[in-house]
Amino acid sequence: MKSIPLKIVLVVTLAVFVWSGINPVDRFTWFLEVLPALVVFAILVATRNRFRFSDFSYILICLHAMILMIGGHTTYAGMPLFNWIRDNFGLARNYYDRVGHFAQGFVPALVAREYFLRKNIINGRGWQFFLIISTVLGFSTFYEFFEWWMSLASGQAADAFLATQGDVWDTQWDMFMCLIGSVVALATLSRLQDRVLQKMKGKIGIT
Repeated sequence: MKSIPLKIVLVVTLAVFVWSGINPVDRFTWFLEVLPALVVFAILVATRNRFRFSDFSYILICLHAMILMIGGHTTYAGMPLFNWIRDNFGLARNYYDRVGHFAQGFVPALVAREYFLRKNIINGRGWQFFLIISTVLGFSTFYEFFEWWMSLASGQAADAFLATQGDVWDTQWDMFMCLIGSVVALATLSRLQDRVLQKMKGKIGIT
């Protein structure tokens, strides 16, 4: 079974980005949510000639970006599908933000793993796992700082961006979901990623 071509995924991601920017629920929230995706894409384009990731990683990054863009358009607390799930299953809140933070661990863990493997940063599996998880959690913590700073700077304007929905443990849950996402990614997709990287060996421009 052939994988989805990267070009198609990029076109879909661009389409979702355009859609997300058309009459979002809150323009400021939309900007804050899509900003990390735009920064990452800018970095990937700028460094493409020095280090090109596999299509496997690029596709995962695009999927993560689309999760952010959808959340930016509807706000995480107001995502319609998860409102329906909340209402029909008697849940306490809209859990779309949990999906976003799960992806915040899942995707970066595999992207970091590819970089560490190809750069031979560390060989031991145990230390590799520890370094990847620590790196991902470090970025997750920084993102929580970013949310905190935006809240302090803009006051109530950032309430939709924080999406705490009255949960005093929301920050801790966000980081915990990131941890779960990174562990699940490494446990389920490491072998697939190894096969992808093995096929890349010998290709021009791939380190």
